[in-house]
Order: sequence, then structure tokens, then C-alpha cells
Amino acid sequence: MGPFLSLLSLIAIVPDLSIATHIAPSAHIHRQHARALDLPAGWSAQGCITDNPGARTLGGDTFTDTVNMTVENCVNFCVEKNWIFAGVEFSQECYCGNTLLNGATNATATDCNDACTGNANEICGGASRLNLFWSGEQPPPPPETIPSVGLWDSLGCYNDTAAARTLSVGAAVTGNFSVETCTNTCFNLGYPLSGMEFADECYCDTAFRNGGAPALLTDCDMPCRDNQSEFCGGPNRLNVYNFTGTLPHGPVAPPPPGGGGGGAPVFPASNLPTPWHDGTNGRVFQTELPDNQNVTVESCIASCSAQNATLVGLEFSVQCFCGTTLVNGATLGAEADCDMACGGNATEACGGPNRLSVYTSLPNGTVPSLPVPVVKTTDLPTGWNYNSCIMEGPNNARVFPNQIISDTNTTIDGCLIQCQAFGYPAAGLEFGTQCFCGDFSDVTENSAGPAAATDCSFPCTGDLIHLCGGAQRLTYYTFNDTIDIWATPENIGQYEFLIGGVVVPLVATVGINGKVNFLEKFGTGFPNSTGAYELDLSLVDDFDLAWRALHVKSDVFCSGSLILPDKAARVLNVGGWSLDSTFGVRLYAPDGSAGVNGTNDWEENFNELHLQKGRWYPSALVMANGSVLVVGGEQGSNGAPEPTIEILPTPAGGDTTLFMPWLNATDPNNLYPFLHVLPSGNIFVGYYNQARILNPTTFDTITVLPDMPGSVTSDIAGRTYPMEGTAVLFPQHAPYTDPVQILVCGGSDFGTALDNCISMTPEAPNPTWVVERMPSKRVMPCVAGLPDGTFLIVNGAEQGVAGFGLADFPNLSALLYDPTKPLHQRISILNNTIVARLYHSEATLLPDGRVLISGSDPQTNFSNGTVKFPEEFRIEVYIPPYLNQGFTQPSYTINETDWTYGGVFPITVNLHQGTTSTMRVSLVAATSSTHGNVMGGRIIFPEFTCSGNICDITAPPNANISPPGWHQLFILDGPTPSHSQFVRIGGDPSDLGNWPNFPDFTLPGE
Repeated sequence: MGPFLSLLSLIAIVPDLSIATHIAPSAHIHRQHARALDLPAGWSAQGCITDNPGARTLGGDTFTDTVNMTVENCVNFCVEKNWIFAGVEFSQECYCGNTLLNGATNATATDCNDACTGNANEICGGASRLNLFWSGEQPPPPPETIPSVGLWDSLGCYNDTAAARTLSVGAAVTGNFSVETCTNTCFNLGYPLSGMEFADECYCDTAFRNGGAPALLTDCDMPCRDNQSEFCGGPNRLNVYNFTGTLPHGPVAPPPPGGGGGGAPVFPASNLPTPWHDGTNGRVFQTELPDNQNVTVESCIASCSAQNATLVGLEFSVQCFCGTTLVNGATLGAEADCDMACGGNATEACGGPNRLSVYTSLPNGTVPSLPVPVVKTTDLPTGWNYNSCIMEGPNNARVFPNQIISDTNTTIDGCLIQCQAFGYPAAGLEFGTQCFCGDFSDVTENSAGPAAATDCSFPCTGDLIHLCGGAQRLTYYTFNDTIDIWATPENIGQYEFLIGGVVVPLVATVGINGKVNFLEKFGTGFPNSTGAYELDLSLVDDFDLAWRALHVKSDVFCSGSLILPDKAARVLNVGGWSLDSTFGVRLYAPDGSAGVNGTNDWEENFNELHLQKGRWYPSALVMANGSVLVVGGEQGSNGAPEPTIEILPTPAGGDTTLFMPWLNATDPNNLYPFLHVLPSGNIFVGYYNQARILNPTTFDTITVLPDMPGSVTSDIAGRTYPMEGTAVLFPQHAPYTDPVQILVCGGSDFGTALDNCISMTPEAPNPTWVVERMPSKRVMPCVAGLPDGTFLIVNGAEQGVAGFGLADFPNLSALLYDPTKPLHQRISILNNTIVARLYHSEATLLPDGRVLISGSDPQTNFSNGTVKFPEEFRIEVYIPPYLNQGFTQPSYTINETDWTYGGVFPITVNLHQGTTSTMRVSLVAATSSTHGNVMGGRIIFPEFTCSGNICDITAPPNANISPPGWHQLFILDGPTPSHSQFVRIGGDPSDLGNWPNFPDFTLPGE
């Protein structure tokens, strides 16, 4: 497959593409808890249910608000209109009703995942999905076929077609439309048969014509427009009534235009209408305005002109249509057929039954017309083939999970290209406006089966000469191969319980003492928690000895951590929750050894040392010069943006922070931005769904990179907190001539987790994101770089965003991403855990090659208040496949652990399976893990040579390839890694070992 095509780049194929979520909610996402709904007394949520744009579930009043839609606004609107049901959909749409219509059924809760435009904390339905609310009152009786109205008796439901009417006389009903008003209209015209169709169309006659015959009563299933207790036919179906009394006179034609005073024509001869047939092969206009009992030629033209239409059509006295071309093989009719007076001006003609009075603003009276649309079977995007017309699932269930909607620009090619770009080999188009993407299995598992080819009869809104499905029918296309292949190896590794915890970790960091340091937010875990603990991995069999209490002075919630390049490998933690803690700068020098407690503790004094700006959710990076870059955040929990950067140690000269407009523009969706030093020394920064390269000295933007692709249905999805994916650098290999690549996995589309990883070579001549689909959706993933150059992907959820109570459906599966394999074949499905790891979870590479899995503090309860996802104290480890084969791990000895750039350093190796000719050496940068963000992550495969069992390793050449810092050094005997030892590369060029020079801080020195 070729490189990713963003939704924006598809404009040439699908201009003005709109997606199922319709809008990018811009409200600040609250991260502590989902706000309780403020509903009127008696109203309650009823879950997620199906809806259909062609056959609505709620048939009453409706409105759309692209800016301020909330659940409360919708419910209050329905209350004012005296409805008992309210439903919100597509972020911005509100529907009311007294009954659930058209076979509506319960849908999966995850289908309703669109944030409301007026409150991003609330969910307002989804793609053809309603969040339903009920007043508690019993609904009125459902609509019924009225057995009689006065002397009019029901004859049941009859078939009808627009091309050959069963009742041939179309009648305009004055006022409200109901069975009563339609039968009364036919009575006054002298006709004994009266029929109602499509909720608001009335027909009369003296006999059935054109083979009209009874149909199933259930086919007449549309309530009357102005009386929801009665049925008024359906699509191509008539509720027919027979008059059993004596009519006042014989049949007469409906009032013709031009009567009542003989008014002169309004328009000059050059603009007189032409008559056209309608309905022979479907509607010949694409846009129909609501019926208007007071319509005139002038009002219809004005309404259509406001939509930039060049053609106007009037029909059946009350109908107004707009467009730029006629479709469906429209043909000219006879002028005498347009014999119905306009509802608002009896001196003007407004078409007739299935006849249009068409006006044009084009030169010379031109009326463009397109042929009858056909199925597109040739000139398809490479690899795609037309399959058939298929049915949606039983009870209106969807076949495919991913929906893209464009009311004006849906095309076959645009749909297929978009599906392929995101890894979906099956595509379907429906209702002319909808593109669906999925897998072959979706069809076999969900479709009700094949449909007649003629059922897929709706023209594509962006390509009117081709067909895009029909009502509950999909024009189905397939790709001739699997796009993404996920390996399912026999050796999948395993999760293991390691030890019970005394802390609910927020930050996990492996120190050079081989122990794991955990930080915890205030208020989490046990009441007497000290907020920081250290785990001795050599003592996990003795709970009382394994844990050592440490102490922090301020709340580290939503802070950032990394390991400094000073000789003590101090852990630096910056930022925090609120007030002074957001300015926090905290330091810890790991000491002690396996089985021996250290004595050091966290050091912090706000009065001596603090950030220049308070920061909640900042990121930090050791730059090539050895100083620390701190980026972004907010001014406390859910506070105003802090769109600045600053340097530690703080330079002299007052406020040295720099304002970054790109951070300001993307708050609150840019928190914990991704930061990486590139081989040029420049800095990659990824934030929300955007990325750029910065100069490391001036921090000016060098390159604005293409936006990060989101999901198949959305290009506004995000990758950083609160949408929260994670990013890592691909491994770098000596001689380091290849440009480095960035990998970003997971994220969220304001509620729907993303199911893909994306990668880019940011310093390539024309950098482009490439999408690789994952086997499942994942927001809040954690990624750990492994000594063999692969990446373990764990933790997270399949729905929601990061925050307290804002995610659901834990993703319990582990994946392995291998950059050495071909694109779209890099992901293997590994083992599952039983422990939900959601908000505040971590994945950390241990010195023995296992991955420590910790944390989860989602604070999510069931509606009755009981805990749904608990604070997670349990610590697990994942045994990667390379340790799950029964091989003995190699070992090595080393004397020199403080390396200079380009230096050569010997080790003595002990291998058990292979030889040094097949051995590999890797350097995995020391990192800190929080919220899935791995600050400081990097994997390097350096050059080495061996003589016997003594190998000389050449350190990376400069600080751009490997910024100053500590690394775990591994050797690999075939697939099996050794235990690591820590080495420092590049020294401490910014003299951090002598910072901060204050009484409350211990300095390790140079």
C-alpha cells in the first residue's frame, strides 16, 4: 500500500468531506470525572440505540446546534415540545418523539462516542447512534392504521410507484396533514378513493390504476406528518380509504394555476419554466426543501439561490427542490402536466404529480441532466473490485463499524482510498452519502445476506452517475489482499504477578541501582502513603523487605520525569497538580544495591528551586547540550494553557521562558507533548495531531510537518493527552547514516480510541506519515523499548480519553512491534492479562529484560457507586518471547561504565547458544514512564568487534545521535538478552552534577 492519504488530501477526490462525528469539539475536556447530567425531574438515560438517516428512530421535533449542543439543551427542547423521548446524535443533533420507530434496537455503548459540541464531557450519540433519554412517562399508543374516518373506511396498504401511480390525482392538502385532512380534500374534489403516502402526500382517484394492489399492512409504517397517532403510508406505499357515502359532486381536477383573477406571469419569457418528469428512476433533484404550504416560485428561487443552486424545481404545489444538475436520467415532460397551483400563489404553476416546473439561471435556459446512475465496476483504485449489493444486518444493525458521511461529496474512489489508507480491505456505500470501512469478516458475521442489485439504487452525492447503495443496502467492494497482517506466533510470552504494592504508581523509573522508583499522586492509595516508594527487585519474595518508603513534599500528579546525565543518574521530576506543586523541581539520586537499602530520598524546596512557570502535564527532554528542555502544560489542573518552554538549569536574566503560539493554539489537547532529539541535533515535537522540528538553540520552527493522521473516520483525532497515545524513536544502528524514524501508537478521536500506529522519517526530504493498523483500538497505551529493538505495547482502553472515569473497555492484550519486518507486517499478537491498566499506568524495561507493568487509577464506578475499575496496587511483569524459550541468558563483565563519544570500551562476554559472530549489542536509554509517555527513550545498536570472548564496543559518535545520558547495556545471544548494566555516554556537558547549589540539595559533582 502507498503512503497515507490524509482526509485533507482526499479533497480532490471527496471535496468537503465530513465525518461521522461532524465536528471537532473544542471544549476543554475535564480530566477528573465525568460531570453528572442536570436533567429535569423524572428524566433518565436509556443507553445507546440505533438510528437511520433515512428512517428516523424519533419522528418528532428536531434541531441542530454545531456549537452549543448538550444533553440538557436537547432534553429541555423536547420537554418544551411535550415529547417523552429525547435523543442526541453526531455531537450536534437533537431528536424528539413519543415512540421508537423503524425497528430501533439497543446498540453497543461504545457506538455512542461523540462528544457534545457544547460540552466535551458529555456524549452526544455517534454515527447513526442516539444517546436516548426518557421522561419516565408512558408513551402514547403507537401509530395505527385508522380503521375509519367518518364514512371513509380503510382498505389497507397498497403499493405505489412514482412512475405509475396507483391513485393518479395528486392533491394539495391545506394546513396540517393527517388522514382526516387528506380524505376531506379528496371528498371536496369528488373522489371516492383517498390515499396517503410518505407521511405527507395525498392522492385521489375513482379506481385503482397501473396494477395497484394490496401490500403488507406493516409496509405502511410512516406516521402522518402532523398526527403521530396515525399512519400515512410509507415509501411507495399508500394507506387507502374508500368513501361509503354520497359525494357532493363528481370528480373535478385540483385547482389549476392561473385561476382566481388571471394574474400575469411573474417571470419574463426567457425564464419561463420547462416541465420535467420526476420519479421515473428516482428523484431528479438531489436537494429537497421542507414542504411549504405557502410556497411560491419566487420563494423557492430565493431559497435555492441562497444555496448557490442554479436549478430550481417545484412540484405538487408545496415542494421546492434545488440543484445544479438534474440526475437519474431526467426527461422532459408536457407543459400541460404541470397543472397544480402553488400553495402560496394560485396564479403560478408549481408542477404536478411527479412533474416538476424547472427554472434555470444558466445561460440560454440550459438545464444540465445526467444519465441514470450505474454501479461502478471499472477504473477503480488499484486492487479494488466490485462485489455485490448486500443487506445491512438484522434489525438495522450495521455491517461495518466505521462510517464516513458526506451529504454532498461521497464517491466510490474516495471511499475505497480512505478505507485502504487505514488498513480496511472491505468497503460499503449506503444511502448515497455514507462510506463504511471494515473487514471481510464483518460481512460474513453481520450482513443479512445478498440483496437484489436493483436495491442499491441511490446515486453517490459526489458522483451522480454511479450508485452508492440504498436504504439499508450497501454497494460492497473488496480489496484483493489483506492490507495489514498481524502475526500470531506460538511463543507469545506471558504476564506474571510480581508483587503486591504499597503504592498506586503514577511514575515508574528504573534507577542505576537496579531498583524501581515509584511516585504517587496525593490522595491515591493508602491514607498514610508517603507518596514515593522504591522496589528492590531482588527481594520481591519478601514483601516486608522489598519496599522502602521515600518522601515527596508536594503533589507530583501529572508531572514529568527523566534521568539526568550527572554521575549519580539523578531522577528529575518537574511540574505537578496545583499551586506551588506545579512549579515543583524534585531530585532523587538512586543509591543502595540489590538487597541493600539506600539512604537517599527525594529532595525538594520550592523556595530555593522551582520552575519559572507552573506546569501541569509538561514534558521534559535532555537536549544534545546536556541541559533540560521543559515544554508546555497548563497552569494547574484543567487550568489555562501554559504555552511556553523553559530550560533547566534556569539561565540568568529574569524570565527566560519562550511563548510558543502552536502550543497556545492546540490547548488542551497537546499535553505531555512528544519530544525527541534528532540526529541533526534538532528537536522533534509532537502535540495534539500536529508535529514540527525546532532549532535547539533558538527554538524557532525549522519545519512544520504534516498533521498526524487520526482514524479512518476522523482527521481531528489526537495523539497526546488527553487523547493520549505514545511515541518512540525507531532503533538507530551504526554507522548511523539512516535518518531516524518516529513511531506513534494509539490515541483517541474525542472518545473513540484509535486502532493504528503511524510512523514518519521527520528529516527525510518529503516526510509522510504511514499508517499501520493495530488489531484493536487503544487509548492510553504504554510502550516499552526492548533490548532486541522491538517494542512491547500494553495497557490502555478501547474507548474514551485519558482522565478519571473517562475511559472504558480495558485493552488486555499485549502486542509486539518489530521495525525490522516489512510495513504492515510488523505487529504480533501476544498474551493477555486479567488486570485492567487504564489511566496512570506504566510499562518499564527492567535490567533482566522483563517489562514491569504497573499502575492504573481510573477512579471509575458503576452507576450505583460501586467500584468498576479499582486503584491498582498489583505489580506485574511481562515475559517477552525472547525470555520464554528456556534459553540461558548470556552475561558479560565490564570495567568502564563512563563512556566518551566515539570511544572504544571492552567487555568480556559469556554466551550459551551462539557465538560472537551472531551476537548483538544494544544500548537502551534510561527512561521514566508515566501516562504512557516514555521520556528520554532511545535504542542504539553500536558498532562492536570481538576477539574470542572479548568484545570492543564503539560508543555513539556524538550527542545528536545519543544525547548525554545513562543507558542499559545489553548483549543478545541470538534472541536472548543478558541482564543489563548501566553505562553513561557523553558525560555531563551542562554541569548538572553541580546544580542546584542550594543547602537542601545534595550535589553529586562532576
